[in-house]
Amino acid sequence: MLTGNWLIVGFILALIVLFILIIKFKWDAFIALLLTAIGIGLVSEIPARNIPGVIADGFGGTLTGVGILIGLGIIFGQFLAASGAIEKIASSMLRAFGVQKSPYALAATSTTVAIPVFFDAAFIILNKLVFSLSLKTKISLATFVTILAIGLIVSHSLIIPTPGPLVVADQMMVDIGVFFLYGLFVAIFATLVGGVLYGTFIGKRIPNGNRLDDAKEEIEEAKDTENKREIPTWLAYATLALPIVLILSNTVMNNVVFRDNQESIIPTIFAIIGDKNIALLISVIAAIFILKPYIKEDSSTVIKQAFEASGMILLITGAGGAFGKVVQETGIGDLLISLMQGLNMPALLLGFVFAQILRASLGSATVALVTTATIFGPMAADLGVSPVLLGLAICAGGIGLSLPNDSGFWVVSKFGRLSVSETLRVWSIGGFIAGLTALAVVYILSTMSAFLPGL
Repeated sequence: MLTGNWLIVGFILALIVLFILIIKFKWDAFIALLLTAIGIGLVSEIPARNIPGVIADGFGGTLTGVGILIGLGIIFGQFLAASGAIEKIASSMLRAFGVQKSPYALAATSTTVAIPVFFDAAFIILNKLVFSLSLKTKISLATFVTILAIGLIVSHSLIIPTPGPLVVADQMMVDIGVFFLYGLFVAIFATLVGGVLYGTFIGKRIPNGNRLDDAKEEIEEAKDTENKREIPTWLAYATLALPIVLILSNTVMNNVVFRDNQESIIPTIFAIIGDKNIALLISVIAAIFILKPYIKEDSSTVIKQAFEASGMILLITGAGGAFGKVVQETGIGDLLISLMQGLNMPALLLGFVFAQILRASLGSATVALVTTATIFGPMAADLGVSPVLLGLAICAGGIGLSLPNDSGFWVVSKFGRLSVSETLRVWSIGGFIAGLTALAVVYILSTMSAFLPGL
């Protein structure tokens, strides 16, 4: 059995094997992920008889978190597309910003939406919008997928009230308002560089091909107004915003208005309707009734089409979670932490590298941020740097290097209609660039800390 540094080598080899199976031999990602998970489990100290249970726990645990969300998100998106709402939103964005500035409009949208909404939910809700934008502007789909995905993950990792940065701020014992403001400032630059600039660059190297054919058919059907009314622009935006508003209402009520009295009836109600799954369920039910006059098909037909699209996405997402769970059970994360503690690095860089390695090895930005902050929190005062800046450096490390052991990798791949190699170029590298940009901004802030409040 592999132990110590050899286990890290084994993990790297497992990733190489996974990429070879999917990219070279064209294996389905679902099968390749499960097989690789079994392989790394067998060479680790996990008892062989426990490996199937670990895989099942990882598969089920991942779908517990995002399974309902994916199913409801696809149904919600299907109704938006069938009613012509996505087309309306795309048209209004182009009128407001112009064709050349549509990437910046999407960047602003993704950054804002991800503050109250989890990455998976936001990407699923907004993904059909990128297809409409690509068709209208003739800009590569990969450009818009990059901007959307990077904008969402940057906010998810840097801006309170998402769980990761919230825990980091708490462990660093800094003012949440100060951390929010500086996190937002850092996120803007990270999204512009890793999302807009890199997205524009990589989009020119990944042509659309025929990946927009299905989306084009959906949009053409939505544009056909025979026997149906044209949806108003305000209603299209209102429907899209409904789940976001519901989720945000929970955040405001439980973290601001009723922060010290969360057991009373009002915050409890908002905690229920603002839960991401319940919020999306409410939105689906509302869409069924509100959008019915603008849809030619029966609601059952639209839902059936959504079910057909969701099956493989659910399987691959669950398999990614199973692979990540096996990696966690091997203890690779603890080994990496012990290895890094012996290196003599500047505190900000050390916090970034810790979080980045855990992000890549464990497949979860939130787990990487929480784990790193828990380690660095008690020693923050002794490291000679601002706890706010150290926390932001840790958050920056949680942004990039998403690999196939991350369920988000497969959400971007399948919903963005990208191959595995394209997802690595768009999502993994784009996130890494965004993370480095965030770290650079943190270092710039550190040089100006004497003149900045709260640092």
